[in-house]
Amino acid sequence: MNRKISRRRFNQLMIATSVLLSHLENVLPASGHEALASNLYGAQPLKLKINGTVRSLKVDPRTTLLDMLRNRLDLTGSKKGCDHGQCGACTVIVNGKRIKSCLSLALMHDGDDVLTIEGLANGETLHPMQAAFLEHDGFQCGYCTPGQIMSAVALLKEKCGRNDSDVRECMSGNLCRCGAYANIVDAIQSVRLGGN
Repeated sequence: MNRKISRRRFNQLMIATSVLLSHLENVLPASGHEALASNLYGAQPLKLKINGTVRSLKVDPRTTLLDMLRNRLDLTGSKKGCDHGQCGACTVIVNGKRIKSCLSLALMHDGDDVLTIEGLANGETLHPMQAAFLEHDGFQCGYCTPGQIMSAVALLKEKCGRNDSDVRECMSGNLCRCGAYANIVDAIQSVRLGGN
């Protein structure tokens, strides 16, 4: 039986399906979202080391690293700012390099070593960069601070000139709406040049 479907009918069916899926996502609890995604898209196994602990879980292939950290592992230090990779609030360190976790799918990091702001301190002892941000008042509202600190920690191992303008350039992927840039640069420089 050869049944042709009109373009109009096809569009109607697609809209109805989209509305139904949207409605299901709104009425299901958070765990239901994962179940729905698992059924629709096939959750994939993922194993990675996060802050020194090996974690194994199944994730929807569309899940970003940021969403996995925040929503699945309750590591909410990395912030969702612009969700377009422009603000840097979501910066984490993966295999020693800083990345914007909102732009990276979680499945791309199978087997990787991920460091978030929660894993930076050693027990009650702050990382020197965290201590410097406090000492130099490198934040106001604090929303961008975890991403700023993670980016600054990674910067310590990158080639970056010694003067303040070099640091500003190296940190240009991290925005601060409050305008605490001078204090942020002071904090970074105190660790870089002071040997903290």
